[in-house]
Amino acid sequence: MRMLSAAALAVAALVVPAMRAEAQAAPAPQPPLEVGAVAPDFVLPGATRYGLLQQPVRLSDFRGKTVVLAFFFRARTRG
Repeated sequence: MRMLSAAALAVAALVVPAMRAEAQAAPAPQPPLEVGAVAPDFVLPGATRYGLLQQPVRLSDFRGKTVVLAFFFRARTRG
């Protein structure tokens, strides 16, 4: 039992400082976009039903075209 407690403390000693550093490094949240505003450029890994694409997909690749973003937050999960 003592060995388990020591291992848990050792893991906590490593994880907690990393979590604090990550929380401090997080950028300040940006205000929400207004309806009709131009979205800022971003890059995401692209995927098809066959797997991930080699090149990431950039929003700027579709400049001048209509783009619909759909998020399936439970896709490929058990939830």
